[in-house]
Amino acid sequence: MNLPEINTSLFKRLRFILVETSRSGNIGAVARAMKTMGFSDLVLVNPRFPDALTDAEAVAFASGAQDILSGARIVGSIAEALEGCNYAAAVSARLREFSPPVTAPRAIAAQLAASADLHAAVIFGNERFGLPNEIVEQCNVLINIPANPEYSSLNLSQAAQVVAYECRVAALGDAQIASPVGFHGDAASLAQVDGMYAHLEQALVAIDFLDADNPKKLMPRLKRLFSRTGLETEEVNILRGIARHILAVAKKGP
Repeated sequence: MNLPEINTSLFKRLRFILVETSRSGNIGAVARAMKTMGFSDLVLVNPRFPDALTDAEAVAFASGAQDILSGARIVGSIAEALEGCNYAAAVSARLREFSPPVTAPRAIAAQLAASADLHAAVIFGNERFGLPNEIVEQCNVLINIPANPEYSSLNLSQAAQVVAYECRVAALGDAQIASPVGFHGDAASLAQVDGMYAHLEQALVAIDFLDADNPKKLMPRLKRLFSRTGLETEEVNILRGIARHILAVAKKGP
């Protein structure tokens, strides 16, 4: 089966920046969240422990996304982290009196996917203190995840996962790849479906369930019912097999 070609531009244009992260496990978990959604550009600003990208906890929480850790960079300032970017979005649960416009992950994802000239960064703060005001005020927008207002506390990697997911959905658009999980048969043709209806009608007449001289609306209702199912070829064959068996039994008689 030929899969649709996916426009991966946003996957190359979006950077994830973590500022002064306190737990190496959270860095690994963010790397995992990014990789599951197809993103790879990770930058750390002054993580609060040495060997942030090679720490055993970071590697363990990355759970197979070690390549994201290996390709990540550690820098000393937000200015360095934003080099090459022309758009920045701060992620925060805490709204500020003086901040850039507030938006939701889905809205910003749609904007970034639609604007090929934007090389954007989403910036996440320290687990305990979040982002300092001076960084938020430098950003174009502030992303606020619409969580439960009575308990809006998201783990760092959970917030990154939400943003990465929305960006992936927006980037793929109509090119979403059908899931390989489960059986996917071939859709039945109109001729196959019409033949099934004729066969089924014969069977229903044979067992006196349908009066051929006074059919009323039974067949139109059955057609309406089956039209909602998206019949596959194998399903049409099964129904015709049932009709064939009904006709055989009716022919034998009691």
